[in-house]
Amino acid sequence: MAEAVTARWHGDNYQARIFWENAFNLLDPHSCVVEVTFEANGPKAFDDVVVKYDPPVARSGPERVSADYHQVKWHVQTGGRFGYEDFIDPDFIGAQSFSLLHRLQQARLTAPPSAHFTFLTTYRIKDGDPLATLISGHDKTLLIEKLFDGTTDRSRMGKVRKLWREHLQLADDEALKAVVRGLRVIDGHRSLDELRTEINVKAQVVGVLACSAADSDFRYDELARQLKIRQLSALTRDSFLQFCREERLLVERMAEPDPFLPVAIRSFLGPAADIVGAAPGDTLLLTDDFRQRYLQDDRHWQRDIRPKVENFLREAVRKSARLRLILDAHASIAFLAGAVLDLKSGVQTQLAQKGRVGARIWRADDASAAKGARFDIADEVIGDGRDIAVAVSISQPATAQARAYVAAQLPEVGRLVSCTLPGGPGQQSVAGGEHAAALAEQLSNHLRSLKIHDPDAVVHIFAACPNSFLFFLGQHHQSIAPCIVYEFDFDRRGTKTYQPSFVID
Repeated sequence: MAEAVTARWHGDNYQARIFWENAFNLLDPHSCVVEVTFEANGPKAFDDVVVKYDPPVARSGPERVSADYHQVKWHVQTGGRFGYEDFIDPDFIGAQSFSLLHRLQQARLTAPPSAHFTFLTTYRIKDGDPLATLISGHDKTLLIEKLFDGTTDRSRMGKVRKLWREHLQLADDEALKAVVRGLRVIDGHRSLDELRTEINVKAQVVGVLACSAADSDFRYDELARQLKIRQLSALTRDSFLQFCREERLLVERMAEPDPFLPVAIRSFLGPAADIVGAAPGDTLLLTDDFRQRYLQDDRHWQRDIRPKVENFLREAVRKSARLRLILDAHASIAFLAGAVLDLKSGVQTQLAQKGRVGARIWRADDASAAKGARFDIADEVIGDGRDIAVAVSISQPATAQARAYVAAQLPEVGRLVSCTLPGGPGQQSVAGGEHAAALAEQLSNHLRSLKIHDPDAVVHIFAACPNSFLFFLGQHHQSIAPCIVYEFDFDRRGTKTYQPSFVID
Protein backbone atom coordinates (compact mmCIF):
# COMPACT_ATOMS: atom_id res chain seq x y z
CA MET A 1 0.00 0.00 0.00
CA ALA A 2 2.79 2.41 0.92
CA GLU A 3 4.55 1.73 -2.38
CA ALA A 4 1.36 2.53 -4.28
CA VAL A 5 0.97 5.84 -2.46
CA THR A 6 4.59 6.74 -3.14
CA ALA A 7 4.19 5.89 -6.81
CA ARG A 8 1.12 8.13 -7.04
CA TRP A 9 3.00 11.00 -5.38
CA HIS A 10 5.91 10.59 -7.78
CA GLY A 11 3.52 10.52 -10.74
CA ASP A 12 1.90 13.77 -9.58
CA ASN A 13 5.34 15.37 -9.11
CA TYR A 14 6.43 14.26 -12.55
CA GLN A 15 3.42 15.92 -14.15
CA ALA A 16 4.09 19.07 -12.11
CA ARG A 17 7.68 19.21 -13.32
CA ILE A 18 6.61 18.91 -16.96
CA PHE A 19 4.37 21.90 -16.24
CA TRP A 20 7.20 24.00 -14.75
CA GLU A 21 9.55 23.04 -17.57
CA ASN A 22 7.10 24.74 -19.92
CA ALA A 23 5.85 27.50 -17.58
CA PHE A 24 9.31 29.05 -17.16
CA ASN A 25 9.27 29.73 -20.91
CA LEU A 26 6.67 32.42 -20.15
CA LEU A 27 9.51 34.50 -18.69
CA ASP A 28 11.88 33.90 -21.60
CA PRO A 29 11.80 36.99 -23.86
CA HIS A 30 12.63 34.85 -26.92
CA SER A 31 9.86 32.30 -26.33
CA CYS A 32 6.55 32.09 -28.21
CA VAL A 33 4.78 30.54 -25.18
CA VAL A 34 1.89 32.76 -24.03
CA GLU A 35 -0.09 30.44 -21.75
CA VAL A 36 0.63 27.23 -19.82
CA THR A 37 -2.10 25.32 -17.99
CA PHE A 38 -1.68 22.66 -15.30
CA GLU A 39 -4.45 20.05 -15.30
CA ALA A 40 -6.74 21.82 -17.73
CA ASN A 41 -10.49 21.18 -17.96
CA GLY A 42 -10.06 19.46 -21.32
CA PRO A 43 -9.61 17.78 -23.70
CA LYS A 44 -9.83 14.71 -21.43
CA ALA A 45 -6.66 12.57 -21.26
CA PHE A 46 -4.66 15.30 -22.97
CA ASP A 47 -5.21 17.83 -20.21
CA ASP A 48 -2.20 17.27 -17.93
CA VAL A 49 -0.25 20.24 -19.35
CA VAL A 50 -1.46 22.56 -22.12
CA VAL A 51 0.94 24.98 -23.81
CA LYS A 52 -0.25 27.74 -26.15
CA TYR A 53 1.91 29.70 -28.60
CA ASP A 54 1.57 33.13 -30.17
CA PRO A 55 2.78 33.36 -32.83
CA PRO A 56 2.30 29.67 -33.60
CA VAL A 57 5.53 27.68 -33.84
CA ALA A 58 6.88 25.77 -36.82
CA ARG A 59 7.59 22.06 -36.62
CA SER A 60 8.07 19.39 -39.27
CA GLY A 61 4.84 19.89 -41.21
CA PRO A 62 3.69 22.82 -43.31
CA GLU A 63 1.19 24.07 -40.70
CA ARG A 64 2.29 25.99 -37.63
CA VAL A 65 1.28 24.75 -34.17
CA SER A 66 -0.80 26.98 -31.89
CA ALA A 67 -1.12 24.64 -28.88
CA ASP A 68 0.28 21.45 -27.35
CA TYR A 69 -1.95 19.19 -25.26
CA HIS A 70 0.05 16.74 -23.13
CA GLN A 71 -0.81 13.35 -21.70
CA VAL A 72 1.92 12.49 -19.15
CA LYS A 73 2.54 8.91 -17.97
CA TRP A 74 5.26 8.35 -15.36
CA HIS A 75 6.22 4.81 -14.29
CA VAL A 76 8.14 3.54 -11.28
CA GLN A 77 10.44 1.51 -13.53
CA THR A 78 11.91 2.61 -16.85
CA GLY A 79 12.10 -0.88 -18.33
CA GLY A 80 8.56 -0.94 -19.68
CA ARG A 81 7.96 -1.13 -23.42
CA PHE A 82 4.92 -0.38 -25.58
CA GLY A 83 3.86 -0.59 -29.21
CA TYR A 84 1.14 0.47 -31.61
CA GLU A 85 -1.31 -2.12 -30.26
CA ASP A 86 -1.24 -0.49 -26.80
CA PHE A 87 -2.84 2.63 -28.23
CA ILE A 88 -6.18 0.75 -28.41
CA ASP A 89 -5.92 -0.68 -24.87
CA PRO A 90 -7.65 1.45 -22.16
CA ASP A 91 -5.48 -0.15 -19.46
CA PHE A 92 -2.38 1.33 -21.12
CA ILE A 93 -3.41 4.81 -19.89
CA GLY A 94 -5.00 3.58 -16.67
CA ALA A 95 -8.57 3.83 -18.02
CA GLN A 96 -11.40 1.30 -18.09
CA SER A 97 -13.35 2.09 -21.25
CA PHE A 98 -11.50 4.55 -23.44
CA SER A 99 -8.12 4.06 -25.11
CA LEU A 100 -5.48 6.66 -25.92
CA LEU A 101 -6.80 6.77 -29.49
CA HIS A 102 -10.36 7.28 -28.22
CA ARG A 103 -9.15 10.22 -26.12
CA LEU A 104 -7.27 11.64 -29.08
CA GLN A 105 -10.39 11.35 -31.23
CA GLN A 106 -12.47 13.14 -28.58
CA ALA A 107 -9.85 15.85 -28.10
CA ARG A 108 -9.85 16.61 -31.81
CA LEU A 109 -13.49 17.66 -31.57
CA THR A 110 -12.84 20.60 -29.23
CA ALA A 111 -9.18 21.58 -29.76
CA PRO A 112 -8.03 24.03 -32.45
CA PRO A 113 -7.22 22.41 -35.83
CA SER A 114 -3.65 23.66 -35.47
CA ALA A 115 -3.08 21.86 -32.14
CA HIS A 116 -0.66 19.01 -31.48
CA PHE A 117 -1.27 16.23 -28.97
CA THR A 118 1.73 14.88 -27.07
CA PHE A 119 1.89 11.53 -25.31
CA LEU A 120 4.91 11.73 -22.99
CA THR A 121 6.09 8.70 -21.04
CA THR A 122 9.11 7.24 -19.28
CA TYR A 123 8.48 3.90 -21.04
CA ARG A 124 10.12 3.22 -24.40
CA ILE A 125 8.79 1.96 -27.70
CA LYS A 126 9.44 -1.76 -28.26
CA ASP A 127 12.34 -2.66 -30.50
CA GLY A 128 11.04 -3.84 -33.85
CA ASP A 129 7.52 -2.48 -33.33
CA PRO A 130 6.14 -0.59 -36.36
CA LEU A 131 5.55 2.41 -34.09
CA ALA A 132 9.33 2.82 -33.73
CA THR A 133 9.63 3.64 -37.43
CA LEU A 134 6.67 6.03 -37.38
CA ILE A 135 8.05 8.63 -34.97
CA SER A 136 10.01 11.54 -36.40
CA GLY A 137 13.56 11.67 -35.12
CA HIS A 138 13.59 15.44 -34.77
CA ASP A 139 10.20 16.55 -33.39
CA LYS A 140 8.59 13.21 -32.34
CA THR A 141 5.49 13.69 -34.49
CA LEU A 142 3.81 10.74 -36.18
CA LEU A 143 5.14 10.39 -39.72
CA ILE A 144 1.84 10.63 -41.56
CA GLU A 145 3.25 10.00 -45.03
CA LYS A 146 4.95 6.82 -43.81
CA LEU A 147 1.87 5.47 -42.02
CA PHE A 148 -0.36 6.22 -45.02
CA ASP A 149 2.04 4.89 -47.62
CA GLY A 150 -0.53 3.57 -50.09
CA THR A 151 -0.01 -0.11 -49.21
CA THR A 152 -2.75 -2.63 -48.50
CA ASP A 153 -4.05 -3.61 -45.07
CA ARG A 154 -1.84 -6.72 -45.21
CA SER A 155 1.38 -4.67 -45.28
CA ARG A 156 3.32 -3.72 -42.15
CA MET A 157 1.89 -0.20 -42.09
CA GLY A 158 -1.48 -1.47 -43.29
CA LYS A 159 -1.86 -3.61 -40.17
CA VAL A 160 -1.32 -0.53 -38.00
CA ARG A 161 -3.89 1.49 -39.97
CA LYS A 162 -6.41 -1.34 -39.96
CA LEU A 163 -6.17 -1.94 -36.21
CA TRP A 164 -6.48 1.76 -35.36
CA ARG A 165 -9.20 2.42 -37.96
CA GLU A 166 -11.42 -0.46 -36.86
CA HIS A 167 -10.88 0.35 -33.18
CA LEU A 168 -12.16 3.90 -33.78
CA GLN A 169 -14.92 2.59 -36.11
CA LEU A 170 -13.81 4.88 -38.93
CA ALA A 171 -14.92 4.52 -42.51
CA ASP A 172 -11.56 4.88 -44.23
CA ASP A 173 -7.91 5.89 -43.91
CA GLU A 174 -8.68 9.56 -44.59
CA ALA A 175 -10.82 9.67 -41.45
CA LEU A 176 -8.02 8.03 -39.46
CA LYS A 177 -5.49 10.48 -40.86
CA ALA A 178 -7.60 13.39 -39.56
CA VAL A 179 -7.47 11.89 -36.05
CA VAL A 180 -3.78 11.01 -35.75
CA ARG A 181 -2.26 13.97 -37.60
CA GLY A 182 -0.28 16.05 -35.10
CA LEU A 183 0.14 13.21 -32.58
CA ARG A 184 3.55 13.30 -30.89
CA VAL A 185 5.03 10.37 -28.96
CA ILE A 186 7.89 11.27 -26.62
CA ASP A 187 9.16 8.04 -25.09
CA GLY A 188 11.97 7.41 -22.62
CA HIS A 189 11.57 10.92 -21.18
CA ARG A 190 13.79 12.25 -18.43
CA SER A 191 13.69 11.03 -14.84
CA LEU A 192 12.31 12.97 -11.88
CA ASP A 193 15.82 13.99 -10.80
CA GLU A 194 16.78 15.05 -14.32
CA LEU A 195 13.66 17.22 -14.55
CA ARG A 196 14.50 18.76 -11.18
CA THR A 197 17.93 19.73 -12.51
CA GLU A 198 16.42 21.10 -15.73
CA ILE A 199 13.89 23.22 -13.82
CA ASN A 200 16.59 24.63 -11.53
CA VAL A 201 18.68 25.62 -14.56
CA LYS A 202 15.72 27.26 -16.27
CA ALA A 203 14.76 29.06 -13.07
CA GLN A 204 18.19 30.66 -12.85
CA VAL A 205 18.10 31.65 -16.53
CA VAL A 206 14.77 33.50 -16.21
CA GLY A 207 15.53 35.06 -12.81
CA VAL A 208 13.47 32.80 -10.55
CA LEU A 209 14.54 31.14 -7.31
CA ALA A 210 16.17 27.73 -7.75
CA CYS A 211 15.92 25.00 -5.09
CA SER A 212 18.91 23.53 -3.32
CA ALA A 213 19.99 20.10 -4.52
CA ALA A 214 20.56 19.21 -0.85
CA ASP A 215 16.89 19.61 0.09
CA SER A 216 14.77 16.48 0.43
CA ASP A 217 11.72 18.25 -0.97
CA PHE A 218 11.34 20.28 -4.15
CA ARG A 219 9.23 23.37 -3.58
CA TYR A 220 7.86 23.58 -7.12
CA ASP A 221 6.07 20.22 -6.76
CA GLU A 222 3.82 21.66 -4.04
CA LEU A 223 3.51 25.03 -5.77
CA ALA A 224 1.94 23.34 -8.80
CA ARG A 225 -0.77 21.87 -6.56
CA GLN A 226 -1.31 25.26 -4.91
CA LEU A 227 -1.85 26.81 -8.32
CA LYS A 228 -4.66 24.32 -8.94
CA ILE A 229 -6.18 24.88 -5.50
CA ARG A 230 -6.14 28.66 -6.06
CA GLN A 231 -7.62 28.19 -9.56
CA LEU A 232 -4.54 29.82 -11.10
CA SER A 233 -3.58 26.80 -13.15
CA ALA A 234 -3.76 28.69 -16.48
CA LEU A 235 -0.82 31.08 -16.40
CA THR A 236 0.06 33.92 -18.72
CA ARG A 237 3.26 35.92 -18.45
CA ASP A 238 1.57 38.61 -16.32
CA SER A 239 -0.23 36.21 -13.98
CA PHE A 240 2.92 34.10 -13.61
CA LEU A 241 4.99 37.15 -12.70
CA GLN A 242 2.36 38.17 -10.14
CA PHE A 243 2.39 34.66 -8.65
CA CYS A 244 6.20 34.73 -8.46
CA ARG A 245 6.08 38.05 -6.62
CA GLU A 246 3.51 36.77 -4.13
CA GLU A 247 5.55 33.64 -3.45
CA ARG A 248 8.82 35.62 -3.32
CA LEU A 249 10.31 33.58 -6.17
CA LEU A 250 11.85 36.41 -8.14
CA VAL A 251 15.59 36.82 -7.71
CA GLU A 252 16.64 40.44 -7.33
CA ARG A 253 19.85 40.95 -9.22
CA MET A 254 21.67 43.56 -11.21
CA ALA A 255 21.33 43.04 -14.89
CA GLU A 256 24.78 42.40 -16.28
CA PRO A 257 25.36 42.54 -20.02
CA ASP A 258 26.15 39.14 -21.52
CA PRO A 259 29.65 39.34 -23.00
CA PHE A 260 28.77 36.56 -25.45
CA LEU A 261 26.49 37.27 -28.40
CA PRO A 262 23.99 34.40 -28.88
CA VAL A 263 23.79 33.38 -32.54
CA ALA A 264 21.66 30.50 -33.81
CA ILE A 265 21.76 28.37 -36.94
CA ARG A 266 18.69 26.21 -37.49
CA SER A 267 18.37 23.79 -40.36
CA PHE A 268 15.58 21.73 -38.77
CA LEU A 269 12.89 22.26 -36.15
CA GLY A 270 12.67 20.15 -33.01
CA PRO A 271 10.42 19.82 -29.94
CA ALA A 272 11.88 23.04 -28.45
CA ALA A 273 11.00 25.13 -31.50
CA ASP A 274 9.39 27.75 -29.28
CA ILE A 275 12.74 28.60 -27.67
CA VAL A 276 14.94 30.47 -30.10
CA GLY A 277 17.73 31.63 -27.78
CA ALA A 278 18.97 34.34 -30.15
CA ALA A 279 17.49 37.51 -31.59
CA PRO A 280 15.95 37.20 -35.07
CA GLY A 281 18.77 39.31 -36.53
CA ASP A 282 21.30 36.87 -35.09
CA THR A 283 19.53 33.73 -36.33
CA LEU A 284 20.13 31.93 -39.62
CA LEU A 285 17.06 29.91 -40.62
CA LEU A 286 17.80 27.26 -43.24
CA THR A 287 14.55 25.34 -42.83
CA ASP A 288 13.30 26.35 -46.29
CA ASP A 289 16.32 24.55 -47.78
CA PHE A 290 15.32 21.25 -46.16
CA ARG A 291 12.34 18.91 -45.92
CA GLN A 292 12.70 18.13 -42.22
CA ARG A 293 16.26 16.70 -42.21
CA TYR A 294 16.47 16.16 -45.99
CA LEU A 295 17.98 18.66 -48.42
CA GLN A 296 15.47 19.96 -50.95
CA ASP A 297 15.87 18.41 -54.41
CA ASP A 298 16.91 21.71 -56.00
CA ARG A 299 19.45 22.60 -53.28
CA HIS A 300 23.13 21.73 -53.07
CA TRP A 301 25.22 21.61 -49.89
CA GLN A 302 28.29 23.25 -51.40
CA ARG A 303 26.58 25.77 -53.67
CA ASP A 304 23.58 26.83 -51.57
CA ILE A 305 24.13 26.00 -47.88
CA ARG A 306 27.84 26.64 -47.37
CA PRO A 307 27.86 30.32 -48.49
CA LYS A 308 24.90 31.14 -46.25
CA VAL A 309 26.58 29.65 -43.17
CA GLU A 310 29.96 31.23 -43.87
CA ASN A 311 28.53 34.70 -44.59
CA PHE A 312 26.29 34.56 -41.51
CA LEU A 313 29.15 33.64 -39.16
CA ARG A 314 31.51 36.22 -40.62
CA GLU A 315 28.85 38.89 -40.14
CA ALA A 316 28.37 37.70 -36.53
CA VAL A 317 32.11 38.07 -35.88
CA ARG A 318 31.88 41.69 -37.02
CA LYS A 319 29.33 42.24 -34.23
CA SER A 320 31.25 40.44 -31.49
CA ALA A 321 34.46 38.48 -30.99
CA ARG A 322 32.63 36.39 -28.37
CA LEU A 323 29.90 34.13 -29.73
CA ARG A 324 27.55 31.66 -28.08
CA LEU A 325 26.53 29.22 -30.83
CA ILE A 326 23.13 27.54 -30.79
CA LEU A 327 23.28 24.86 -33.47
CA ASP A 328 19.90 23.24 -34.06
CA ALA A 329 21.47 22.06 -37.27
CA HIS A 330 22.89 19.15 -39.21
CA ALA A 331 26.24 17.70 -38.16
CA SER A 332 27.88 18.99 -41.34
CA ILE A 333 26.89 22.56 -40.46
CA ALA A 334 28.48 22.20 -37.00
CA PHE A 335 31.74 21.06 -38.64
CA LEU A 336 31.59 23.94 -41.13
CA ALA A 337 30.99 26.43 -38.30
CA GLY A 338 34.16 25.18 -36.62
CA ALA A 339 36.07 25.55 -39.88
CA VAL A 340 34.94 29.19 -40.17
CA LEU A 341 35.64 29.99 -36.50
CA ASP A 342 38.86 27.98 -36.38
CA LEU A 343 41.67 28.16 -33.85
CA LYS A 344 43.31 31.05 -35.68
CA SER A 345 40.16 33.18 -35.98
CA GLY A 346 40.64 34.87 -32.61
CA VAL A 347 36.96 34.34 -31.77
CA GLN A 348 35.92 33.06 -28.33
CA THR A 349 33.08 30.56 -28.67
CA GLN A 350 30.63 28.84 -26.37
CA LEU A 351 28.23 26.14 -27.56
CA ALA A 352 24.72 25.36 -26.35
CA GLN A 353 24.80 21.57 -26.25
CA LYS A 354 21.45 19.82 -25.73
CA GLY A 355 21.13 16.54 -23.89
CA ARG A 356 19.03 14.47 -21.53
CA VAL A 357 19.08 17.13 -18.81
CA GLY A 358 18.45 20.07 -21.11
CA ALA A 359 20.87 22.52 -22.67
CA ARG A 360 24.33 23.11 -21.24
CA ILE A 361 26.92 25.69 -22.20
CA TRP A 362 30.09 23.93 -23.35
CA ARG A 363 33.42 25.75 -23.53
CA ALA A 364 36.85 24.53 -24.52
CA ASP A 365 38.07 25.59 -21.06
CA ASP A 366 35.23 24.31 -18.82
CA ALA A 367 37.53 21.88 -16.96
CA SER A 368 35.65 18.79 -18.15
CA ALA A 369 38.57 17.05 -19.88
CA ALA A 370 39.74 15.30 -16.72
CA LYS A 371 36.27 13.72 -16.30
CA GLY A 372 36.26 11.91 -19.65
CA ALA A 373 38.26 9.16 -21.32
CA ARG A 374 40.14 9.48 -24.59
CA PHE A 375 39.43 7.64 -27.82
CA ASP A 376 40.49 4.10 -28.49
CA ILE A 377 41.59 4.50 -32.12
CA ALA A 378 41.89 1.51 -34.44
CA ASP A 379 43.44 1.70 -37.93
CA GLU A 380 42.50 -0.87 -40.53
CA VAL A 381 43.74 -1.24 -44.10
CA ILE A 382 40.70 -2.08 -46.23
CA GLY A 383 41.97 -1.47 -49.77
CA ASP A 384 44.57 0.06 -52.04
CA GLY A 385 43.07 3.57 -52.19
CA ARG A 386 44.81 6.64 -50.84
CA ASP A 387 41.80 8.13 -49.00
CA ILE A 388 40.94 7.70 -45.31
CA ALA A 389 37.50 7.01 -43.80
CA VAL A 390 36.89 7.98 -40.17
CA ALA A 391 34.05 6.47 -38.11
CA VAL A 392 33.40 8.31 -34.83
CA SER A 393 31.18 6.37 -32.40
CA ILE A 394 30.31 8.67 -29.49
CA SER A 395 26.51 8.85 -29.27
CA GLN A 396 25.85 5.70 -31.30
CA PRO A 397 27.91 3.03 -33.09
CA ALA A 398 29.04 4.27 -36.51
CA THR A 399 31.75 1.87 -37.69
CA ALA A 400 29.58 -0.88 -39.23
CA GLN A 401 27.45 1.51 -41.26
CA ALA A 402 30.47 3.54 -42.34
CA ARG A 403 32.26 0.37 -43.42
CA ALA A 404 29.26 -0.73 -45.48
CA TYR A 405 28.96 2.67 -47.17
CA VAL A 406 32.68 2.78 -47.97
CA ALA A 407 32.58 -0.72 -49.46
CA ALA A 408 29.63 0.20 -51.69
CA GLN A 409 30.43 3.81 -52.63
CA LEU A 410 34.07 4.76 -51.98
CA PRO A 411 36.58 2.49 -53.75
CA GLU A 412 39.20 5.22 -53.36
CA VAL A 413 39.31 4.65 -49.56
CA GLY A 414 42.14 2.41 -48.42
CA ARG A 415 42.11 2.92 -44.66
CA LEU A 416 39.35 2.93 -42.04
CA VAL A 417 39.97 4.73 -38.73
CA SER A 418 37.51 3.74 -35.97
CA CYS A 419 37.20 5.98 -32.89
CA THR A 420 35.38 4.63 -29.84
CA LEU A 421 35.31 5.50 -26.14
CA PRO A 422 36.22 2.82 -23.58
CA GLY A 423 32.73 2.86 -22.06
CA GLY A 424 31.02 2.46 -25.43
CA PRO A 425 28.59 4.83 -27.16
CA GLY A 426 26.06 6.80 -25.13
CA GLN A 427 24.24 10.11 -24.97
CA GLN A 428 26.36 11.27 -22.02
CA SER A 429 29.74 9.93 -23.12
CA VAL A 430 31.23 13.42 -23.48
CA ALA A 431 31.62 15.27 -20.19
CA GLY A 432 31.69 18.81 -21.56
CA GLY A 433 33.29 21.26 -23.92
CA GLU A 434 36.92 20.76 -22.87
CA HIS A 435 36.48 16.99 -23.12
CA ALA A 436 34.98 17.34 -26.61
CA ALA A 437 37.81 19.67 -27.67
CA ALA A 438 40.42 17.22 -26.35
CA LEU A 439 38.85 14.34 -28.28
CA ALA A 440 38.78 16.46 -31.44
CA GLU A 441 42.43 17.35 -31.01
CA GLN A 442 43.36 13.70 -30.41
CA LEU A 443 41.65 12.64 -33.64
CA SER A 444 43.11 15.57 -35.58
CA ASN A 445 46.64 14.70 -34.47
CA HIS A 446 46.13 11.07 -35.45
CA LEU A 447 44.89 12.00 -38.92
CA ARG A 448 47.75 14.46 -39.38
CA SER A 449 50.21 11.64 -38.68
CA LEU A 450 48.53 9.43 -41.28
CA LYS A 451 48.67 12.17 -43.92
CA ILE A 452 52.36 13.04 -43.56
CA HIS A 453 53.31 11.20 -46.75
CA ASP A 454 50.14 12.07 -48.68
CA PRO A 455 48.69 15.42 -47.52
CA ASP A 456 46.20 15.44 -50.42
CA ALA A 457 44.49 12.23 -49.30
CA VAL A 458 40.79 12.94 -48.72
CA VAL A 459 39.37 12.26 -45.25
CA HIS A 460 35.76 11.02 -45.25
CA ILE A 461 34.09 11.73 -41.89
CA PHE A 462 31.23 9.54 -40.59
CA ALA A 463 30.29 10.67 -37.08
CA ALA A 464 27.55 9.85 -34.57
CA CYS A 465 28.36 12.46 -31.94
CA PRO A 466 27.32 15.75 -30.32
CA ASN A 467 27.44 18.75 -32.65
CA SER A 468 29.90 20.41 -30.28
CA PHE A 469 32.49 17.69 -30.98
CA LEU A 470 32.16 18.26 -34.73
CA PHE A 471 32.50 22.01 -34.20
CA PHE A 472 35.79 21.48 -32.35
CA LEU A 473 36.93 18.99 -34.99
CA GLY A 474 36.09 21.55 -37.68
CA GLN A 475 38.41 24.00 -35.93
CA HIS A 476 41.24 21.60 -36.92
CA HIS A 477 40.15 21.46 -40.56
CA GLN A 478 43.53 22.63 -41.81
CA SER A 479 45.09 19.47 -40.39
CA ILE A 480 42.39 17.24 -41.86
CA ALA A 481 41.56 18.83 -45.23
CA PRO A 482 40.69 17.96 -47.84
CA CYS A 483 37.76 16.30 -46.15
CA ILE A 484 34.10 15.45 -46.72
CA VAL A 485 31.48 15.28 -43.97
CA TYR A 486 28.64 12.78 -44.35
CA GLU A 487 25.05 12.99 -43.11
CA PHE A 488 23.26 9.83 -41.95
CA ASP A 489 19.56 9.16 -42.61
CA PHE A 490 18.58 8.80 -38.93
CA ASP A 491 14.84 9.04 -39.70
CA ARG A 492 15.24 6.18 -42.25
CA ARG A 493 12.89 7.93 -44.64
CA GLY A 494 15.33 8.56 -47.48
CA THR A 495 18.45 6.64 -48.51
CA LYS A 496 18.73 4.86 -45.11
CA THR A 497 22.49 5.39 -45.34
CA TYR A 498 25.02 8.22 -45.63
CA GLN A 499 25.07 11.15 -48.02
CA PRO A 500 28.05 13.50 -48.60
CA SER A 501 27.60 17.16 -47.71
CA PHE A 502 30.40 19.75 -47.67
CA VAL A 503 33.83 19.35 -49.22
CA ILE A 504 36.23 21.30 -47.00
CA ASP A 505 39.59 22.01 -48.61
